[in-house]
Parts: sequence; C-alpha cells; structure tokens
Amino acid sequence: MSDRTTDRMKGPVVERRGQVKDGSTTDQRLLDSRSSADWVHTDPWRVLRIQAEFVEGFGALAELGPAIAVFGSARTSVDHPHYAVAEEAGRKLVESGFAVITGGGPGTMEAANKGACEAGGVSVGLGIELPFESGLNQWVDKGINFRYFFARKTMFVKYSQGFVVLPGGLGTLDELFEALTLVQTRKVTSFPIVLIGTAYWQGLLGWLRETALAEGKIKATDLDMMVLTDDVDEAVALMVAAKKAHG
Repeated sequence: MSDRTTDRMKGPVVERRGQVKDGSTTDQRLLDSRSSADWVHTDPWRVLRIQAEFVEGFGALAELGPAIAVFGSARTSVDHPHYAVAEEAGRKLVESGFAVITGGGPGTMEAANKGACEAGGVSVGLGIELPFESGLNQWVDKGINFRYFFARKTMFVKYSQGFVVLPGGLGTLDELFEALTLVQTRKVTSFPIVLIGTAYWQGLLGWLRETALAEGKIKATDLDMMVLTDDVDEAVALMVAAKKAHG
C-alpha cells in the first residue's frame, strides 16, 4: 500500500518513497533559470517534451465528445457544501450528455469527477506536476498528467464547450480569467462561463463592476460573459442551450 503523502507525479511518471529525490517541477526548471547560459543547450530539447504533451493530450481527447470543465478548490473537504454541489454538477452534466473534465485533483475536482463517474459518464482528469499534490483522484476514468501548465490549459479550452466554476483559489481564478480573456478576444466563441456560489463570487464581480468597469478598464459587455447562480440546474441548462445554439 502506497503512502500517498510521499507520491510525486512527474508528468506521466510516479515516484514514491525513496525514489522521490527532487522537489522541483518541470515548469519551475523551465521558467526559473535566469542567470546561466546553459539554457541554450537544454531548452531546444525541451521543445520535444512540450510537443509530446500536446500530442498525448490531443490523441487521448480527440474522441471525447461534448464536455464541460468544472473548476474549484482542491482544498474543499468532503463534508463541505461545495463538495456536494460539485458532485451534483458532475452528475447532472453527464445526464445532459456531457463528459466532465477537471484538473483531476482532490476537493471540488474530485467531487465533480465522482458525480460524473457514478452517473455512468466520462470522467476526465487533466493533472499537473506539483510539489504538493500527488496523482489523480480515484474517480478519474481517463487521466493525463502534464508537466507544463500551458499545455494543460490548451486541453481545457480545446475540449470543453463551457466552464462551470465553483469557489476556489488562485488556480481557479487563473482558469476563470484566462477563459474570460479568450472569450473577450474572440479566440473562443459560444463558450458559456457559469460561476456557482453567489456569496463567494459576488465580491469579485462587485469589484469588477465598481472599480474595473468604473475606471474604464473593462466594458459592461465583459461582465455579461459570466453568469452567477446558486442553481446547478440553471448552470447545466446554460451549457445545454449553448450547445444547441452552436449547432
């Protein structure tokens, strides 16, 4: 039996116990080298590894079909109300004909994968090499572990038809604002973004409205890219409507 607290995922490779020798990540080694000129000799070879991640992701997800990405905190406990909401969202998305994609980790991601899996749908996890998380949760049916954040993010956007965003931290905000930027700049179209959790998100939306919009940093139409609700059924209905509108 593995002690999962000592597990390390390095891309598709699992290291456990005495084999865990390096606490750094591939992204860190790529982005953190600023002083030495050694990168001239190593970075061109990294392109092949980056290429391999895209090829692996495209190959694994090409026949996935309609899918929705569900985001939220990895720190959400099993007994927290947000866990139950995420599980409900995963289940109802599957019942409406979607596969469910998450970051494959614990907390909210695990809950959405669980709901999708138990509903008999396709439960996908796109993991990332991190120093403080280990592997994909047990409810992932199809999983890919990435070394590079940017390759992983491409998979979320390419193979999802919309985002359901539950309360989360920096990683959740990162995915949310990247999606908003892609919709704003029309890199993706017919892409609904639903925030579940009125009490959690209303402060952020209030700041966007009262500060960013008031100072002319965004347009009023930018705020229309998001729908705020506490109702999972409404969130799922918006995904279904967007799918039908997209043809």
